[in-house]
Amino acid sequence: MSEECLVCGAPLVYAGQAHRMECVICHRSFVADVCCENGHYVCDECHTNGVDSIVGLCLKSESTNPVEILERMMQLPFCHMHGPEHHAMVGAALLTAYSNAGGEVDLLQTLPEMVRRGRQVPGGVCGNWGACGAGVSVGIFVALVTHSTPLAAEPWRLSNEATAQALSAISQHGGPRCCKRDSYLALKEGVDFARKKFGIEMDFTHPQCSRYKQNNQCLLNQCPFFHPAGQ
Repeated sequence: MSEECLVCGAPLVYAGQAHRMECVICHRSFVADVCCENGHYVCDECHTNGVDSIVGLCLKSESTNPVEILERMMQLPFCHMHGPEHHAMVGAALLTAYSNAGGEVDLLQTLPEMVRRGRQVPGGVCGNWGACGAGVSVGIFVALVTHSTPLAAEPWRLSNEATAQALSAISQHGGPRCCKRDSYLALKEGVDFARKKFGIEMDFTHPQCSRYKQNNQCLLNQCPFFHPAGQ
């Protein structure tokens, strides 16, 4: 049960009302609503430190399976059990697999932009906003593929539809949050969406997650990806 507070491992406490706190890593002040039982607060920027490294990983990948790509990202030192880094990782995995499967997208431009946009989605939005960042990441993926802007027509519609589809799938499995489960669900919807709307056939293998020992809130057998280690 090691993945709660990044500093001391204590359970996180959500206040329900934001107030000003100091990040224990960068010592900057932020308005936030979460800290651990011992009062430690880690800001999103410090929590996602190192996520830029996924750009190089993706550019080297030849996989058409976003699950494989995401798993490689999850093995990197910067990635925690939970956290806003997943808001960039899901879309980056989809962009990479989409390109390798024949989709027309410039990864040199879109991958850094995916990371930039994904990092703008705060941690905890799944519960605070009712919009899981992994699902939003699917919408960012589609927005980048279609060159969507707030003034676009069809690309605007498609990116919002993709987000809605991913969030719907995530919501059906209920809470509490699990960034791994929600990322896998988001990837599946992203693959389905790209096939139906763009005719691009990415591969998708059903994930088998064995990280339940790192997740105090794991749904265990109620999770479609639960896979106890050694079984």
